Amino acid sequence: MKQTVAQKIAEKLDFDFVLEKPKDPSFGHYATPVFSLAKIQRKSPVVIAQECATLFANEDAFESVQAVGGYVNFKLSESFLDTYATKAIAQEATFAKGEHTEKILLEFVSANPTGPLHIGHARGAVYGDALCHMGRHLGYQVTSEYYINDAGNQVELLGLSLYLAGAQYVLGETVEWPEEFYRGEYITDLAFVAKEELGQEVFATRENIPRLSEWGKNKMLELIRQNLADAGIVFDQFVSEKALYARWDESFQKLKHNGSTFEEEGKTWIRSSELGDEKDRVVVREDGRPTYLAGDIIYHDDKLMRGYDRYINIWGADHHGYIARVRAAIHFLGHDENKLEVLLAQMVSLLKGGEPYKMSKRAGNFILMSEVVEEIGADALRFIFLSKKCDTHLEFDVDVLKQHDSSNPIFYINYAHARANQVFEKSGKTPQGVLHVSLEGLGVEGKNLLFQALLLPEVLEDAFTSRQVQKMTEYLKGLAGSFHKFYNENRVVGSEHEEKFLKLFAVVGVSIRVGLHLLGIEAKDKM
Repeated sequence: MKQTVAQKIAEKLDFDFVLEKPKDPSFGHYATPVFSLAKIQRKSPVVIAQECATLFANEDAFESVQAVGGYVNFKLSESFLDTYATKAIAQEATFAKGEHTEKILLEFVSANPTGPLHIGHARGAVYGDALCHMGRHLGYQVTSEYYINDAGNQVELLGLSLYLAGAQYVLGETVEWPEEFYRGEYITDLAFVAKEELGQEVFATRENIPRLSEWGKNKMLELIRQNLADAGIVFDQFVSEKALYARWDESFQKLKHNGSTFEEEGKTWIRSSELGDEKDRVVVREDGRPTYLAGDIIYHDDKLMRGYDRYINIWGADHHGYIARVRAAIHFLGHDENKLEVLLAQMVSLLKGGEPYKMSKRAGNFILMSEVVEEIGADALRFIFLSKKCDTHLEFDVDVLKQHDSSNPIFYINYAHARANQVFEKSGKTPQGVLHVSLEGLGVEGKNLLFQALLLPEVLEDAFTSRQVQKMTEYLKGLAGSFHKFYNENRVVGSEHEEKFLKLFAVVGVSIRVGLHLLGIEAKDKM
């Protein structure tokens, strides 16, 4: 709708302009400031705005076009809004669809396959999945990818932890545990599963630790996939860091060939400080083993050879320091580092009844994603995790998300959708049955609600482009609030405006359904 409005304005104005939404809706649906033209035309902005407004005297799309100060304010006509309302109801599957064609590889979660997902992982997982939904609806070709960090000490430590747990709890031996190992009941439970699948003799000698590492990693990946699926998240593909290490020499030779490495203290360093990093980084240790950074180098070399237009990584906020060194490596490998976009997901604090949420006994020292999904449901988890900008700290109380009132945002929005459905049931009519009805004469509040419902396409475009998914949750809460107010103040069934209001409610229903679907949530028809 905004694009069409902009096209109609562009037909009359011979200068570049921007469309804004006035804070006070009484001024209009859109406004164009003309202050920048004052110096060019050597006129007062007020005069310029008045001259512009007169150009739209006979434009059917606008009910009125007025000059207010240095702004040209546009009020859309009811017939213009009605056209879009009819289209939204009749073609719900394509409502807010876009025509972008950019190919995007979106990598997120990428938690170590050494344990179940915790609540910190969940935020990036939900955020990434919502970006996928939104991008695809806008036409982008988005591929979701999980990078499995299965090379290095953490997987070896998983095998050691399973071996020691098996020796102590399965074989009944006295075990001396090291300072560093994976804790939690899940390790003990997994040891007993290993006994059933591999035989208890697997715990008889340390030589079996590599076997336990690989077996345990695969079991954890199965659990991680299930944790994600329970929250409605399914990845297109998984990529193994361990498998990519076969190409380390190839990537390393690229770096050396480009003169981006140097030898010092028996180590090989990358000159990342030349491209914004705070210091140069080691990529090969004294003993010849690649460092953790080497894994990122191989992976991004592999990714950027796959021919996507953009690569988006969603990392935990604690990985902020890695951005500059990875971008530097991408540049030294001969790729365009500007194709990489890194988004950070901040930590989450959970409360229950105002008190800190208890750590999981099963996990040891963190809160399991699966336990929170079980307590409040996947829809509530997804919505609350998307309700704030991803790079800001999030705190919420799970008890609030069980309330059946306006304090629980997902209930409040679903209740609006269910109310709209209920009115149709009472009337005995259907949304398709009121498509022919004209929405002229809705009144100020009805027209404002209609305009708000039709804003979904531009909210979606803005939310995805800015990577601020919370703009969608804010929009849906605002739309639900406006709907509840209108519902409480107006009788629908049996009134003289019944069919007009029903069509209006149908548009609201479409926007709530589509909006929630883009967040990975299905709207409820009944509450």
